[in-house]
Amino acid sequence: MFSTGQLIFAAFFVVAFIIVMIFSYRKDIKLHKKYYRGSVYVLVGFIIFILLLFLIKTRLNH
Repeated sequence: MFSTGQLIFAAFFVVAFIIVMIFSYRKDIKLHKKYYRGSVYVLVGFIIFILLLFLIKTRLNH
């Protein structure tokens, strides 16, 4: 499906992307703490909502 060169490129790209994202997040950590204080609650709400949809779907199919 993919050549060896494509897989190696993808692996290096993913590693480099993660390193850049970590560096950028650490650089802006003070701004994140100031402006995105309640974002954890939004994430938890989305996860609960998706789990509820999944549970409803599994219950209705049985």
